[in-house]
Amino acid sequence: MITVNADGKIMVRRCLVTLRPFRIFVLGIGFFTLCFLMTSLGGQFSAKRPGDSPFTIRTEVMGALESRGVLRRMSDMLEMLMKRMDILARLENSTDFHKGDEARFPLDRFQPAAGLMERIQAIAQNVSDIAIKVDQILRNSLLNGKVMEGRRDQCEVPRDPKYPDCAGKVEWMRARWTSDPCYAFFGVDGTECSFLIYLSEVEWFCPPLPWRNRTVAVPSPPPPPRAQAAFRRDLARLLELIGTGKESLSFMKKRIRHLAQQWLRAARRLEQRLAGRQRDQKHILVHIGFLTEESGDVFSPRVLKGGPLGEMVQWADILAALFMLGHSLRVTVSLKELQSHLGVPPGRGNCPLTSPLPFDLIYTDYHGLQQMKQHMGLSFKKYRCRVRVIDTFGTEPAYNHEEYATLRGYRTNWGYWNLQPGQFMTMFPHTPDNSFMGFVSEELNQTERQLIKANKASSMAVVYGKEASIWKVQGKEKFLAILNKYMEIHGTVYYETQRPPEVPAFVKNHGLLPQHEFQQLLRKAKLFIGFGFPYEGPAPLEAIANGCVFLQARFNPPHSSLNHEFFRGKPTSREVSSQHPYAEDFIGKPHVWTVDYNNSEEFEAAIKTIMRTQVDPYLPYEYTSEGMLERIHAYIQHQDFCATSSLPPSPKTKSPAMQSSPSPLALSPNSTHLVWSPSAGWAPQVWPPVASLQVWVSEPQHTCTETCRRQGLVCEPTFFRFLNKEEAFLQLSIACDSTEYEMNHLYPAVADSVRECYLQKEPLLFSCAGHHAKYRRLCPCRDFRQGQVALCRDCL
Repeated sequence: MITVNADGKIMVRRCLVTLRPFRIFVLGIGFFTLCFLMTSLGGQFSAKRPGDSPFTIRTEVMGALESRGVLRRMSDMLEMLMKRMDILARLENSTDFHKGDEARFPLDRFQPAAGLMERIQAIAQNVSDIAIKVDQILRNSLLNGKVMEGRRDQCEVPRDPKYPDCAGKVEWMRARWTSDPCYAFFGVDGTECSFLIYLSEVEWFCPPLPWRNRTVAVPSPPPPPRAQAAFRRDLARLLELIGTGKESLSFMKKRIRHLAQQWLRAARRLEQRLAGRQRDQKHILVHIGFLTEESGDVFSPRVLKGGPLGEMVQWADILAALFMLGHSLRVTVSLKELQSHLGVPPGRGNCPLTSPLPFDLIYTDYHGLQQMKQHMGLSFKKYRCRVRVIDTFGTEPAYNHEEYATLRGYRTNWGYWNLQPGQFMTMFPHTPDNSFMGFVSEELNQTERQLIKANKASSMAVVYGKEASIWKVQGKEKFLAILNKYMEIHGTVYYETQRPPEVPAFVKNHGLLPQHEFQQLLRKAKLFIGFGFPYEGPAPLEAIANGCVFLQARFNPPHSSLNHEFFRGKPTSREVSSQHPYAEDFIGKPHVWTVDYNNSEEFEAAIKTIMRTQVDPYLPYEYTSEGMLERIHAYIQHQDFCATSSLPPSPKTKSPAMQSSPSPLALSPNSTHLVWSPSAGWAPQVWPPVASLQVWVSEPQHTCTETCRRQGLVCEPTFFRFLNKEEAFLQLSIACDSTEYEMNHLYPAVADSVRECYLQKEPLLFSCAGHHAKYRRLCPCRDFRQGQVALCRDCL
């Protein structure tokens, strides 16, 4: 008996010593039970949860049947624990253990035992009650599952003329539904009904199934008023949004910080001019595709080695402008972030987004556009009208229209997107079919301008080109020798250990300079000279803004995709007559000189004249911060490509571009061109306003871009639809023996030799670009604001 009692005492002592860990164990059992019940019971209502499959009832029921046994085992286990605790309590009552060991084990260590047992007993009873309830729920679920199974077996492909593609899509799903995990994500399980549910509820190729539980449509309440955009007073939050981890991002953030005060002053001025106009705040995603790892990101590693910075300059300025205008931004430079922001389902990109696109606008580039198309499925076609593509060299309509580009030989690696041409946004206003985005240059105050004029060295030249490869141009020795006779030549060519051999010994090379040091060098120099490459970068404008004269080579013949490797494959037929056509055409002398470098006499004469000429720092308004803010504000407020975009028309039906109605145009007083008639009695609500429209006829072999520029105007492709009518030819006294509708990016036009007139059949092909010796084209032109070619006089 003594031995038995001693063993009992030892058991009780161990139980009491381990009482608190045991409490934790019991709490863990309770927590596990709660989590398990939430999972099991939640599965019964999975069809009501967003993102869960509406086809998994049978699977979840089977899983829950197994869980019922687990619940019973848990109940049994808790009951067994309760019995053992009851045994320990009886042992406690039959011993005098307290008397001997009271010093080591205080009495208050025993008191929680009774309460703990009561709790265990209560938990066991609750688990038992829950098991009974779960059993009832599962029985009902099994019954409903059998009904659903019967319905699933009864699904047939509907024959509805409103959904002609349904049968073909179902056939495709039968063969390929396992090709992408996204189908299973949306609940496709290989059954006929799952195909039809997916094709009617996720996509829209089949009619809804009548037996599906669908809530009765009720009129949705009007959307709440949108938040208003307010000009911002600080750029710190933008710097956080841009993020870190890449040299390219560091460069962009440094640029934004450097120009921060310039942006703030410009925002205050524009805010005063807009005089409190209401501006809806837009939700905007900025995805810089060329900086993603998936696209190769060849730019970031070259930021500190003299690589091209023009694209990053422009992106930094776009971000600053959008942010200062008060819009809500998200910035991504990775594919994973893009997928997360868009709501891309898991898989290979064949399915639509999981929810409506949360962004009003998306600014990206060609790399980002390709990534979006690969991962958005059918949603890309639905939402592509919200995309704005930053496109340095432009995309002409002939290359943008997929069918036309394929048939006529205009297809390239970068075109055929079937976007509205205005959705492409360029660095310079060289392609009126596209929208001019631009960038900004550093602005000088009056004191800085006076210091530059006082400190200019009349015999100092800086060469445009940071990479040694630029100095390999043929014939450079000849014109550099002439320049060296008159000026001290400076370079900013990157090198690591030794001087690049391509740079002549008489050139003072500073190496790659930080931006502010490069600006100081330009403020001292008289001349900024280009070797013909890179094309259309920001540096010449920066040099002119700092009081330099820009000297560049004339290309004869002009460079284009037909004769120059750099432009080959780009979606444009534009002919580039110099290294920087904007500087040549929009600025010109005395700030810009374009000469034939192969003509030594012309080159030397230009150098002598430049040294004698005094020029002040000059920056076109459209490249100031205020000019860029004004332009982007106008685009965001007025450009709506979702309202105007349409599918290509059927060849059996007339295109909207071909509809004939009385012409609202009238002959101008001098009978040279057409204008919008004041007596038309109506004016469509379009942007730009039609009051700025003038219709001119080109000469053969001239583009509409050239034709309008000769009249001091700008070609405006938005207006083509108003002159794409037979009446326009009659009003201009053009005789037409016949009139035909065709897809051709040169139409509307007239072939005088055969007296045939042609109207445009496809609105996406309206184009300011293109010419032919056979045709004289009808060209829509408009006026523009001084220093802001992108906007007409009344466009704000």
